[in-house]
Formats: sequence, structure tokens, C-alpha cells
Amino acid sequence: MGLFDGMSISGSGLTANRTWLDVIANNIANANTTRTPQGGPYRAQEVVFSPAANGSSFTSALNHATGTVGQGVQVSAIVGSPAPFKLVYDPSSPNAVNGYVQMPNVNISTQMVDMISASRAYEANVTAFNAAKTMDVQSISLGK
Repeated sequence: MGLFDGMSISGSGLTANRTWLDVIANNIANANTTRTPQGGPYRAQEVVFSPAANGSSFTSALNHATGTVGQGVQVSAIVGSPAPFKLVYDPSSPNAVNGYVQMPNVNISTQMVDMISASRAYEANVTAFNAAKTMDVQSISLGK
């Protein structure tokens, strides 16, 4: 493990959590969007995380075999939620079919819980980054 690996790992977490917060904000902003450019209501987006690439496949296999710390996290995909759209009776809407309008599948309560989780994870990564930075500075000052 190198001198700056701790900061690099925390930095990858900060980037991934920032993307997660951006997706949540986009979902909340489109909670009432009944017509998108693709047609139909807005479909809530979800973030998929995966371990960050460790370089070569040999390095990855060796780290896995020895239980070595990984190299962080990355956003591997942003996918549409499979949850069904809500139907709301509103015959006056231009988007109504047989009096019902398909509404986005965004659940505001779930989005708020996810936002709190993402914020806490972001804060934890900031704390870990600062701790790694402090340890690195102290390690460098030992050589003086």
C-alpha cells in the first residue's frame, strides 16, 4: 500500500457519492414529469456501485487472494428503476389515456432516505480522507 492510497480510496468514494447525490436530485426534480423526450413519464434512476479497477487482472487476483485492501469504488452504471409507474385519475390532462395519467415511479420518501445515506457516506469519506492526509503529513515529517 502506497503513501497516498488512503486518500485515493476516499477520493473515489467522494466521487461516487457525489454522483449518487446528483442522481437523487435529478429524481426529485422530475418527480412530476409525465412526458419526457423519449415519451412516457420519467423513470427514476438508480446508481450501481462496483469496486474500482485494480490495474492488471493479476494484481486484482493477488489482492483478492491475500485479502489486501481494494482500490476504492466507482459508479459502474446508472440504470432505470424497474418499479411500475403510478396511475392517477386526471381526465383533464393532455397525457391522459382513458382518464388515467402515468406518473413517474419516483418515491420521494425513498429518495430522501437515499439522500441521507449518500450524505452520511460522503461525510465519512471526507473524515477518512482527512485522517489519511494527517497520517501522510506526519509520516513525511518523521523523515526530517
